[in-house]
Amino acid sequence: MATPNDNDRIIEDVRHWLARAVIGLNLCPFAKSVYVKDQVRYVISGATRDEDVLDDLERELRLLEEADPEKVDTTLLIVPHALGDFLAYNDFLYFADRLLRTMKLEGTLQIASFHPQYQFEGTGPDDIENYTNRAPYPILHLLREDSIARAAEAFPDAEDIYERNMETVRKLGHAGWLKWMAGKSDL
Repeated sequence: MATPNDNDRIIEDVRHWLARAVIGLNLCPFAKSVYVKDQVRYVISGATRDEDVLDDLERELRLLEEADPEKVDTTLLIVPHALGDFLAYNDFLYFADRLLRTMKLEGTLQIASFHPQYQFEGTGPDDIENYTNRAPYPILHLLREDSIARAAEAFPDAEDIYERNMETVRKLGHAGWLKWMAGKSDL
């Protein structure tokens, strides 16, 4: 079980990733607004088994659904002690989406996925493109559909984000990514 100091370090790792990679490289143009307004909820799952992660996910989906969006717009459910294998994590996403449907939250909330070994279909494990969805720990990102729709209206080329992100990390390369994340490089 993680200690309070471990939890502080885990959240700091995730905040650093969010600030440097997601916001700093503009991988998600919608993230900065909720980050600077402190509307991101960081939750560490203590689960070591998939079933327990599902319990935590259910609780966090309910909390996000009921929370005031001005206070909590999105939740990062961080899973440092389970789902370490990417293929198992990827399989788990089926059950996460099924839970969303069972809770009748499809169309209200959605789940985005991040993992330390994230690998897009058709890529190799070391391909730099995978880094657009790599995080320090397995993360289930719970998002409000309304917030996504509003953000997409403000960003008319939202469908181009994926390709732009791939190009950004290709330009960086592996060495550039490591330097960027360590704060030893500017764009």
